[in-house]
Amino acid sequence: MSVNIALHLLSAVIWVGGMFFAHMALRPSAAQVLEPPHRLQLWVQVFKRFFLWVWLSIIVILVTGYWMLFGFFGGFANAGIHIHLMHGGGILMVLIYLHVFFAPYRRLRHAVVVQDYPEGVKQLAQIRKLVTLNLSIGLIVVLVASGGRYL
Repeated sequence: MSVNIALHLLSAVIWVGGMFFAHMALRPSAAQVLEPPHRLQLWVQVFKRFFLWVWLSIIVILVTGYWMLFGFFGGFANAGIHIHLMHGGGILMVLIYLHVFFAPYRRLRHAVVVQDYPEGVKQLAQIRKLVTLNLSIGLIVVLVASGGRYL
């Protein structure tokens, strides 16, 4: 159980912490010092690397989460409300991520390749909004997961 919890938490930290860093530090810094063509190229490269870690994090979170849910708690019926909230928030985060990955990120990559920078800026703005939403949900999930059983 302890290994599963550690892997589960580590994966959540990588995903949510990465979004926090990208949104709160990298985004404003890149906007301040880079013109749109270079900024868009930077973001394509950042997302290419970060999204690999997000995919791995999602897999580990789902495997360890369901293992603990069914192996330790005995399923949803025996899990506390904080587990249900964590699960629902996590699934919502995965769905938002899948949309980002398969829609605006794909369009951003294409826009950068064909040098359609206005379209790239539009797609990056869409990604920013969705990452803001996912980061907000992720922070709430962390709060619920870490303190939920004591609330």
